Amino acid sequence: MLKKPGSSCLPRPRSHHIVGFSLCLGLSLWASAAKAPPVHPPASPALLDTLSAELSRAMTSLAAADRAAADAPPPYFASYHVYDSYEVNIAAQFGALAASNANHSRSADVAVRVGDPKLDNAHGNHRGSVVNTVQLPLNDDQPAISRALWWGTNSGYANALQNFQQVKTDTQVRAREEDLSADFSREAPEVNLEAPAVPAQVDLKQWEQRVRALSAVFRSYPEVYQNFVSLQVHDTTSYFVSTEGTRLVQPHHLARVVVFAGTRAEDGMDLFRAQTFEAETPDGLPSAQTMEAGARQLAVSLTQLRKAPVTQPFNGPALLSGRAAAVFFHEVLGHRLEGQRQRGEEEGQTFTKELGKPILPGFLSVADDPTQRIFESTYLSGYYAYDDEGQKARRVDLIDDGVLKTFLMSRLPIASFDQSNGHGRSQPGRMPTGRQGNLVVSSTKTVPDAELRRMLIEEAKKQGKAYGLYFEDISSGFAVTTRRAPQAFSVLPLVVYRVYVDGRPDELVRGVSIVGTPQAALSRILAAGDKREVFNGECGAESGTIPVSAVAPAVLMSEIETQRQPQGTSRIPILPLPGNDDQKPVSPEVH
Repeated sequence: MLKKPGSSCLPRPRSHHIVGFSLCLGLSLWASAAKAPPVHPPASPALLDTLSAELSRAMTSLAAADRAAADAPPPYFASYHVYDSYEVNIAAQFGALAASNANHSRSADVAVRVGDPKLDNAHGNHRGSVVNTVQLPLNDDQPAISRALWWGTNSGYANALQNFQQVKTDTQVRAREEDLSADFSREAPEVNLEAPAVPAQVDLKQWEQRVRALSAVFRSYPEVYQNFVSLQVHDTTSYFVSTEGTRLVQPHHLARVVVFAGTRAEDGMDLFRAQTFEAETPDGLPSAQTMEAGARQLAVSLTQLRKAPVTQPFNGPALLSGRAAAVFFHEVLGHRLEGQRQRGEEEGQTFTKELGKPILPGFLSVADDPTQRIFESTYLSGYYAYDDEGQKARRVDLIDDGVLKTFLMSRLPIASFDQSNGHGRSQPGRMPTGRQGNLVVSSTKTVPDAELRRMLIEEAKKQGKAYGLYFEDISSGFAVTTRRAPQAFSVLPLVVYRVYVDGRPDELVRGVSIVGTPQAALSRILAAGDKREVFNGECGAESGTIPVSAVAPAVLMSEIETQRQPQGTSRIPILPLPGNDDQKPVSPEVH
């Protein structure tokens, strides 16, 4: 969903926007449940050369004297970004194959900027006018590719002209803006030509059987009402050329298995659990036994959650596991450190004026490092070599010993920062903005998990609470960053326990939602654990849905506020489960 007014960042699959993954759609080259993808042809400059030649031709033509009139100035910048993608998708439900297909697609994002870097057609609310998307032929047919790019460039130029006229009018009739930074940064060209991605040779029959077997695990759990398991393999080559001289060919690979299961409690509350397994290639995914154990754990957890009591609103101490803390930092902190959040009359600018000041406890530091491919043994979804504006990815130290140092920058300058730091990201068809890649939280003062639990109990006692909360797993979050709405966040935990101060066993509860405001929440971190965990997910904002990761230790908080999730009004199934027809139907009477 768009970050107007908020953003939603989720593990796969997506919670309140289940189900769906961002794909670059294109013409179907082949779709078969019996064949593996064809091997990509050997590395060839044909496509890249065609892009460069057509871009040069277009700019020369548009700069001709008869086109350089005052009402139709030529572009000062243009780029072509092509996504050449091979994808395999296999899905199953309760042991039966639901889908099996393979696809090849090509699309090009044509970016055209009119005016000059100080003021152009992307100014203010017109940023979307820069990008125009066209489908490309699937083979390297130079005349056909050139024709498609010609149409996309012509359409993009016309749209850019129209929006530039509106921008100039807006600047004359609106009040002076607070941040007078330029609309586009000047950057040195990048050249890096790697071999195109070779699609994985997926044994579709074997993987169909593995996915079916994994989904069949849930047949043994009658209280699991919904289930799907999917294998998704993406092998994409990104081609990028610009009028500045940037020329890039970058391969990217991702294979993941998603396991999802859902149920409904007797009071009508819908519950779900999900787990993902990720690697660069299918061969790197865990064994069938490992994934089956994970699926069974989800089923058992759902069965337990159905019977757990519903939580009551709470305000008190809490302990977040490393994975839960990773989602928390991504949602509560990371989005507010994105560069474009620091300018514009609609943005809340939570931390814009806090540069050089402490915004976290002094023992915590935060970096975003999209160049990191692996954390310990876990593949990081947010890895990339070059961003979607052709800038080289780099590690950015955002917070050092609690002190805010900088922001995540695309090529949209802000006050005090007029250069990109390699974080301009988007899904195909969207305008890149400053986004997170791999958000990494570290601590110079750590304590073991057992000590964190003891500290949680002591903090609850000190506050006169009967218990503190332990958040084991969090699914997703929603952040509001615009000033027209409260600067709040909401995070959806999946597995939450009450940890009692009197020594009673921990109690599983359900229906918990974490709410609050960022500055208050971040100031209440007391301690960090000595082990870090990874969250891999997909994050939606105005530049689309992109893969992200976050790495964090467990954290103890002196105070966290929770509220109850929506209860739901639907009944549990009245019709007996197939194969259990001797089961007595549930009475339709209202109790």
